[in-house]
Amino acid sequence: MNRFLDHTGGVLTLVSLTATVVWGLIATDRLLLTPRARLLSQAVHRATAAGALGFLLVHVCVKVTEAHASLLAALVPFSSGVRGAGGLLGLGALAAYLMVLAGATGALRSAFASKGRARRWRALHACAYPAWCAAVLHGLKSGRAPAGWVATSYGLCLIAVAAALALRLVRARRAHPAGSEPPAPAAPPPGRHTMAAAAVRTVTSHRARARVPGPRTAVVHTPGAHALAGRVPAALTAEAGTPETGAHRAPGQAR
Repeated sequence: MNRFLDHTGGVLTLVSLTATVVWGLIATDRLLLTPRARLLSQAVHRATAAGALGFLLVHVCVKVTEAHASLLAALVPFSSGVRGAGGLLGLGALAAYLMVLAGATGALRSAFASKGRARRWRALHACAYPAWCAAVLHGLKSGRAPAGWVATSYGLCLIAVAAALALRLVRARRAHPAGSEPPAPAAPPPGRHTMAAAAVRTVTSHRARARVPGPRTAVVHTPGAHALAGRVPAALTAEAGTPETGAHRAPGQAR
């Protein structure tokens, strides 16, 4: 059993990590997948991530138990050197920590749901990509030469991730073509204070238009029909004169 896990633990870890990355890229599609399909893709993404972390734990424990790597080299990246076998072991340890970080941020996604933290979550969760690259280099170069089926598995993993990443980039360009500007945000509906201020400005403008400066004139209201029946008004309109008589005085006339 230990020999089987020793030979296949690392390969199963990489395959599960590859499936996690591919399903994570698929779950972000909004052009072809329905909301239900995206939820299903996210569930598969989480399941494969849990499997990758489980296989990683088994792989590290078996390698340390079989004395293929020291505990210090497994826990501290590049503690045994940065070149040769020590560097490859360091890549494996680094990939393990990045996998744990990506898995932890995926489990704690709701903690980053507040405004301004989404970019932090994406940056931390994107550690799965360098983890996958480091795991591929670690698996291909460390230890003995890989068997044919192992090399084939690694090649299929490379093709799957490259295809999923290219498909996501193409769909992102179709959704947001080059040179297109995002739509301007809609203005919020006016509140009570805004509507009241607009009404006050409208009334003020009407009053300002009504009060047009010009020569001062005395406006005499035209009497109605019941007043005309008894008397005839002396004048309908007159220049501004004395309020006592309302008669017109010529210029220079003595009072």
